[in-house]
Amino acid sequence: MPRSALAYLSDVVEACDAIAVTLRGVDLPAYEATRTLRSAVEREFTIIGEAVNSLTRLDPSLAVRISHARKIVGFRNQLVHDYPAIIDATVWAIGKNDAPILRRECAVLIDELSRAG
Repeated sequence: MPRSALAYLSDVVEACDAIAVTLRGVDLPAYEATRTLRSAVEREFTIIGEAVNSLTRLDPSLAVRISHARKIVGFRNQLVHDYPAIIDATVWAIGKNDAPILRRECAVLIDELSRAG
């Protein structure tokens, strides 16, 4: 049975929360020096990309309300298929700066879906 839009949005929020916890108090040099941190953050971004991609197929009108949805999926593809080209500073910056924005957007959508349904 296919998952609901609410489930995919919840996956994104949970992954963003995990990134925030993982990066709390972690500066760029510490991130670059710690493989387990990098792996954890990259895994959460992979989950985010998969969830956004699935949401795009399930409910395109909802997915377009997520800023940079296509870039999010593209970032996931790069993490999975072109990992040698990953720049740790970019991943860290996206985790620190962009993931909180994505989390807020998805939380708003969750709230709207919950009230409507």
